[in-house]
Amino acid sequence: MSASGGKTAIVAALAANLGIAVTKFGAFALTASSSMLAEGIHSLADSGNQVLLLVGGKRSEREATAEHPFGYGRERYVYGFIVSIVLFSIGGLFALYEAWHKWHDPHGIDAWRWVPIVVLLGAIAMESFSFRTAIHESNEVRGGLSWVQFVRTAKAPELPVVLLEDLAALIGLVFALFGVSMTLVTGNGRWDAAGTAMIGALLVSVAVVLAVEMKSLLLGESATVANVRAIEAALVGPGVESVIHMKTLHLGPEELLVAAKIAVGATETAADVALAIDAAERRVRDAVPIASVIYLEPDIRRP
Repeated sequence: MSASGGKTAIVAALAANLGIAVTKFGAFALTASSSMLAEGIHSLADSGNQVLLLVGGKRSEREATAEHPFGYGRERYVYGFIVSIVLFSIGGLFALYEAWHKWHDPHGIDAWRWVPIVVLLGAIAMESFSFRTAIHESNEVRGGLSWVQFVRTAKAPELPVVLLEDLAALIGLVFALFGVSMTLVTGNGRWDAAGTAMIGALLVSVAVVLAVEMKSLLLGESATVANVRAIEAALVGPGVESVIHMKTLHLGPEELLVAAKIAVGATETAADVALAIDAAERRVRDAVPIASVIYLEPDIRRP
């Protein structure tokens, strides 16, 4: 995984969500609270999403083949996009449906009234631990970027996905706590439905953000501005006068394709040009180690 901590954050989130899902479904069985059911489905969907991220990371490590000469690095983006679909359909749409159903058939929480509160408070504690782990691992790689910039520009999908899922889970738990508490106070089940609807709207919103970001990565994003500048600077050296133009493309989170047309001297021999290209490739890989595939086209800059 990109960022050594990517897998750590995923495993922490998976463990937390599995434990939380069991307690939420137990609370729903005792109380018939729609907020607890929506949150249980949410945690179950999140658990499935973390498994998908782990599977995508494993599959992306396969060696390149004749059919896929640039390897399978983008599988991580594919699975990240599937995560957004799961979150939208199983998490968000189901919660909205359950809210609609509960609104038209409202009933209070008559039995085991204390169970939802205890379960939600425990879930907040477990989810906070998972979120703290994701924040810690993200801080090791995001540098000076703001959180919004990190989510929007990260080339590895795992940490942004886990961050957004954990944030949505925490906010969703607060919504569920609000709906359940108001239902217990007033005896009106429509407060429970309102909390469930808020959870659904939140999950749909997060799923849309994830889908947009994963779509951009699937289409193919260039290197970061910092890496582009480092590559351009590294290309210029003995035998290479300047960079005429250059394009970069992420083949995966840690694999970068670099294609550039470079200006060489008009009097240099083919052997000199070949040596200059080899040296330029070494400089680029030293400056930006993820530049795994480099194609350089020599040319003579014309006035």
